Amino acid sequence: MSRRITFLFLIVLVLTLFVVPAQAQSCTADSPCDIRTWIAFTDFRLDWAKERAAEFTEMNPQFNVVISEYTDYEPLLDAYTLAQEQGNPPEIIQLFEVGTQFAIDSNWFKPVSEIINGREEVLGQPVGFDDIIPVVSSYYTIGGDWSSVAWNTSTPILYGNMTLLAEAGIDTLPTTWQEMEAVCEQLQPLVDAGTIAGCVTWPNHGWFFEQWLAQQNELLVNNGNGRDDRPTEVNLTSDSALNIVQWHQDMYDSGYYVYSGVQRDWTGTVQSFSSQQVPLIMTSSASAGGIVSSAEETGFEVKTGTMVYDDEIGWTGNILGGATMWITDGLDAEIEEGALAFLLFFSNTENSADWHKVSGYVPVRNSSVELLQSEGWYDENPNFLTASIQLGESQVTPATQGAVFGTFVETRDIITQAIEDAMLLGGDVSEIMSAAQTEATTLLEEYNLLYVE
Repeated sequence: MSRRITFLFLIVLVLTLFVVPAQAQSCTADSPCDIRTWIAFTDFRLDWAKERAAEFTEMNPQFNVVISEYTDYEPLLDAYTLAQEQGNPPEIIQLFEVGTQFAIDSNWFKPVSEIINGREEVLGQPVGFDDIIPVVSSYYTIGGDWSSVAWNTSTPILYGNMTLLAEAGIDTLPTTWQEMEAVCEQLQPLVDAGTIAGCVTWPNHGWFFEQWLAQQNELLVNNGNGRDDRPTEVNLTSDSALNIVQWHQDMYDSGYYVYSGVQRDWTGTVQSFSSQQVPLIMTSSASAGGIVSSAEETGFEVKTGTMVYDDEIGWTGNILGGATMWITDGLDAEIEEGALAFLLFFSNTENSADWHKVSGYVPVRNSSVELLQSEGWYDENPNFLTASIQLGESQVTPATQGAVFGTFVETRDIITQAIEDAMLLGGDVSEIMSAAQTEATTLLEEYNLLYVE
């Protein structure tokens, strides 16, 4: 996959030579216009999206919102690329956060700020982007403009099996690396007795590296994390970066961190926690619903806490994960209006709150958090509040805004491999990350050649 995005952009350059203007179309209740929307969910989240689409269509019979599902973000992007090549892309696509630069460079999408054009509502749907929580708005505003509409937003948090922890005399979740190490040491008798396989687990995925980098207020790429200007270097050899990888290696060597041996193993790590093989897991806040439900069925108490940080450095904040909804450029004006109106409805106060209840994703609107609080939702479900607190208390800096660059996907894979090598093969962390930086920067330079005059 290392050359995948670069290949996609070669397709983009060719396609831009053969753009066919969209034909005007009249949308009526008798002849509604389709608003095809492609998302990367195939489970209960797909069902929720289809229900909201049906509600919008009922309110606006001149449109017919059709939701189509894909198994993950990568195959969705591949399908969209093919649809562009064939001249028949959908009106809306869900695109993961690391695809932001791709979306901008491709010229396939129209910034929603341009469509809104200063209006406060679209087809009766309030815009209200000033209601979006700061860490979300800071990530998805590029050059002061909204590029897309926020939807599924997450952040990594800590989950603890309080029943198992109590067996070791632990009643409080760790908040720092140092406290985590102390807790793991206290849990060692349970490991020795075969009660648990280890102390803590999390997926080996570049996203966690990015989070710990942001916590230390360090940039992943130069030029203001790619927000001041197109970045030219990937930063994997800073003291902060080496600190993170060294901690992985130390935690693994001590036997505290349980690595499944599979990169990006979201499912396996959650299963090891839910089956009580490990009492602690750091994973996406979007897993809260499933983890809490599984704990209730299995019969153990679970609590959530913020993602641990290095107390010797301090905590600046965390960055978000997830995806937003992008509108294809070149649509007929009436269909474009319908597409934007649907997305504003899709992510309004009530729907954002309900989406949080169903999925565990963070409510993207302050008004949604207030609604949930007024309903007593967080009083009854305190484990769901942790992610909002973590993102809400994060300072907005170039580091916590998140990086924007064209080879983000490939770089994540390079980082993931480097961390695995540091754990399984050992060796000097600085040498491992120096090689990773060279590889990642070379890919970025090749990508930039396509767009830098």
